[in-house]
Amino acid sequence: MKRVILIHGWDGHPGDHWKKWFKGTLIGKGIRVIEPQLSGGSQPELEVWNKEIAEAIGTPDMDTCVVGHSLGCIALVHYLRSLKDSEKIAGAVFVAGFSSDIGMRDDAESFIEKFYLTPEEVGKAKKHCDKFVTIVSDNDSAVPLAKALEFQKELDAELILEEGKGHFCEEDGVMRLQSALDSVLKILE
Repeated sequence: MKRVILIHGWDGHPGDHWKKWFKGTLIGKGIRVIEPQLSGGSQPELEVWNKEIAEAIGTPDMDTCVVGHSLGCIALVHYLRSLKDSEKIAGAVFVAGFSSDIGMRDDAESFIEKFYLTPEEVGKAKKHCDKFVTIVSDNDSAVPLAKALEFQKELDAELILEEGKGHFCEEDGVMRLQSALDSVLKILE
């Protein structure tokens, strides 16, 4: 069965922002959606998130597409790096993703800096996924466009640039994200 694993970002939760609509639409199309609540809230731990993501996914296969938002994107890249050489998924869609320092200078920085990736680490993840799509906004207040584009280039991902979507949050007026839905459906064709 085709399935999507949907991973929230820092201090997020299942169903936040556009994800409730996204999940409901996919289920309506007969696609199984797994959306775990990752622990830690505003103090996430990479090792814990990796374990929780691996448990949620179970056995990776070519009927699986992962979707991440913000810090969830980095966490999914770490997960992909952990796979055995023979393990692979169909695709990954990353919304407001980044791989390195985005300039946070508060308590959050000390928690998320452990998630940062080198280009070499991102490269190791690429062999476990057939297709990457990054969706970025031209006015994201959390992830600078240059950092989002750096992540896209490291992944050699298809780029979708949205106008005026901010960090793709409810506060930005984003309750639906058609580009993410279309990308997932194309990957799982």
